Amino acid sequence: MKKTQLIILAGGSGERFGGELPKQFIKIAGKTIIEHTIEKMEHSLVIDSLIIVVNEKYYEYMNEIVLRNHFKKVKKIILGGNSRQESSYAGIHACDCDTDNLLFHDAIRPFISEKILNDVVEALNTYEAVDVAIPCADTIVKVNDNMVIEDIPNRKYLMRGQTPQGFRLSLIKRAYERYIKDKEIAVTDDCGIIAYYKMADIYVVEGEEQNIKITYREDAYLADKLFQINSMKMVENIEEQQLVDQLKDQVGVIFGHTSGIGKDIYDLMKLSGGKVYGFSRSNLIDVANYEEVEGALHSVWEKEGNIDYVINTSGQLSIQKLETMKSNEIGQMTMTNYLGSVYITKASIPYLKHSKGSVILFTSSSYTRGRAMYSIYSSTKAAIVNFAQAISEEIYEDGIRINVMNPERTNTPMRRKNFGIEPEGTLLDSKKVAIETMKTVCSSITGQVVDVRK
Repeated sequence: MKKTQLIILAGGSGERFGGELPKQFIKIAGKTIIEHTIEKMEHSLVIDSLIIVVNEKYYEYMNEIVLRNHFKKVKKIILGGNSRQESSYAGIHACDCDTDNLLFHDAIRPFISEKILNDVVEALNTYEAVDVAIPCADTIVKVNDNMVIEDIPNRKYLMRGQTPQGFRLSLIKRAYERYIKDKEIAVTDDCGIIAYYKMADIYVVEGEEQNIKITYREDAYLADKLFQINSMKMVENIEEQQLVDQLKDQVGVIFGHTSGIGKDIYDLMKLSGGKVYGFSRSNLIDVANYEEVEGALHSVWEKEGNIDYVINTSGQLSIQKLETMKSNEIGQMTMTNYLGSVYITKASIPYLKHSKGSVILFTSSSYTRGRAMYSIYSSTKAAIVNFAQAISEEIYEDGIRINVMNPERTNTPMRRKNFGIEPEGTLLDSKKVAIETMKTVCSSITGQVVDVRK
């Protein structure tokens, strides 16, 4: 069996990204970008071990990340050089002597798939050097120093390079020994060295559009959306039996359990066989009162000695112009919809630290753009999303997950009260929202907005 090691190149300074930290250490979806990248390699069936090359300034920080996550495949963390090539060269000499294949991957490509990794390693059975690329959708023009077009190449033969790049270790080691003595050649990656010296044919396996490199700030916003899409896929793939198996031994608390989505979640959680406790105004618990929230959670803890998840479905909706709203109505809606979620999350942290558990909050589809007559409601729902994304980073090291459910228009008593009878089939069934919430509780995602659609 051939041994494959992978070098994660994380020595970048992040100058093009801006900010204090290099881009590989920026947090998206509750984790640093490099953590997401390493996790992909940890779960890969074709990667045996990892070497991480970092800037000296962030060596200790990288060590902390590896230790905190208990990454098993990270064999070494070494210091890189002043260029990508110097860092690659350092990585090559850190490889085990019995390594057959060596892959290089950008730390800031966290969406690498197992298919790409598998295709690269498989191709190395035939070729000594393998690149990853995708077809070029745009027309490419070649210009001169005066910005006048000299040529328009046929894009059929043009592709956009990605990583990983894979090599037989013996080949890339020989190539770098030549390159180090002849550094003046202009290359931007490891395959470029092989191509320059014409040392071997470089086979190209097809990459994926999603395998983006997070280089600029705008890329981070796109990455956040990709994590959201991938998280929803992860949630969708959880099967019903998995829910039952995972929830049957857990203890949960649901605020707002007497009607609508909250009631459906409560009932389904009970059916799974776990222990579920519900709190709402009907049993004199006001989520806008921190002492009452904390007291409710403490009562469950005293009885069960554990709390695995906390869900807040409490909400208040009033559709009217801000001008006509009374100040106490504004205050009550803000307290219930926003501060209630804040209080529940804060009060839950000590208990969920113990269980490495999960918080689920609820937003509304109106959070992305405020609408007339919904100014207070929409803004509180937007605040919940921002709050959860921020808190996910604070509590990540405690092993606590927090996510936000975002159902589209749902058939609930609160909606019927405000909108009356709407055409049958136009609203989402609240039981579907309950099932997707259960799946999210059982998933490993954090810091995500989980859309629920018909």
